[in-house]
Amino acid sequence: MPAVTADDLTTLPAVSVAPDSRRRPVVSVTDAPAGLEGEGFPVRRAFAGVPLESLDPFVHMDQMGEVEYAPGEPKGTPWHPHRGFETVTYMIDGTFQHRDSTGGGGLITNGDTQWMTAGAGILHIERPPEELVVSGGVFHGIQLWVNLPAAEKWVPPRYQDLRAGSVKLLRSPDGGALVRVIAGELSGHRGPGSTHTPMAMVHATVQPGCELELPWDPNFNALVYGLAGDGTAGDTDHVLGTGRLAVLGPGDTVVVRSASRPRGPSPALEVLVIGGRPIGEPVAAYGPFVMNTRAELAQAFEDYQRGLMGTIPPGSDG
Repeated sequence: MPAVTADDLTTLPAVSVAPDSRRRPVVSVTDAPAGLEGEGFPVRRAFAGVPLESLDPFVHMDQMGEVEYAPGEPKGTPWHPHRGFETVTYMIDGTFQHRDSTGGGGLITNGDTQWMTAGAGILHIERPPEELVVSGGVFHGIQLWVNLPAAEKWVPPRYQDLRAGSVKLLRSPDGGALVRVIAGELSGHRGPGSTHTPMAMVHATVQPGCELELPWDPNFNALVYGLAGDGTAGDTDHVLGTGRLAVLGPGDTVVVRSASRPRGPSPALEVLVIGGRPIGEPVAAYGPFVMNTRAELAQAFEDYQRGLMGTIPPGSDG
C-alpha cells in the first residue's frame, strides 16, 4: 500500500500555504465500526456516529478491506440501483470491475477511481473479476457517496474512468509527504475528477516523524480519515490511525503528522482528506437513494420497481 507512488519526490511540485493561514481545529474524532457489504466483503463504516451537518456534502463512506483474500473468497455486490448522488470508488490496491445500465464501466485497479453520477437513476454492479476470484489477492479501497443538490438530482447518469496515472502528484515542502489529488484543486493543481458538487479529495502518505499542511478552501468542510499507520490531526495532537475519522472546524489549512515510531505494520501515515462546499438542504436517505424528501424516496423505490432506472445489459450475469 498504496499503488500510486513517486520514485523521486523532489521532482514534484510542492504544496504551499500562506504565512497567516489558520490551522483547522479538530471538532470530533470517531472510530469506524466494522461491517459487511454487498455479497459479504468487509468494510469500515467511516461516517458512523457523525452528524450529517458535519459531513455535508458527503453522506456515506466505506473503507473496503484492507484484506488478503484466499482463492475463491473475493466478493462484490449484485446489481442494484442508485439515485440522487455520486458514488466514488477509489481502489488503493486490488481490482474491482464496474458495469452499469448506461454501458459505462470497466476495471479499476491499483490507484484507479471510478466516479459514477447516479443522478436521475442508474443500475450498477461492482465485483472482482473472475481471475481474481480464482487467484485471491489484496483488496483495499474506498467508496464515498457525494450528495447532489436538489437542482441536480435529476441530471443524466454519467461515468468517469479516472486512471491512476492521471492523478496529480504533489509533495510537502520538505519531501516528507506524497499528496495525490484525485478531485478538486490544491495549491493551483487540479485532480482529474469532474464534480457536480464543489469538493476536493486527496490521498496523502506522510513518512514517520513528518508533518503535512495542506491549503484548504475555507468554504469547504474538512474530514481526515486514517487508512493506515499512526499519527495526529488538527491544530493539536488528536490521535489518528486506521479507521479513525477527524472532523475539522473552520480555518485555511489541514494539518496531519505521522508518528515517529508507528505501532502498526505501516511505517507511514496514510490518510484520505476530503471536503466540499455544504449544500445545506434537507437529506432523506434510505438504502441506495439520497433525496430531499420522504416522498421523493418513495418515488425512487416505485420507479426502480417499475424498471425506470435502466435495465441490466444483455449478457450480464448477477
